[in-house]
Amino acid sequence: MVGLPTDKPSSALAFLASQQNQGSVTTASGPDSKPKKKICCACPDTKKLRDECIVELGEAACSKWIDAHLKCLCAEGFNV
Repeated sequence: MVGLPTDKPSSALAFLASQQNQGSVTTASGPDSKPKKKICCACPDTKKLRDECIVELGEAACSKWIDAHLKCLCAEGFNV
């Protein structure tokens, strides 16, 4: 069985810490700009942690992972 996402530090946590230290990152520069990836392929680390948490603990217990994934998607240029 896979351990809970909170059992070990991960590259997603390191990514989030680096994003917080750097401030907000915007990749879109105009109304015609589009993200370079499809939303399903963006932020695989935070997506995996979010999904594992929701499956094991339920959505209500995973707000920090959901928020982390949304922040990552915004940093990739998605308007979520």
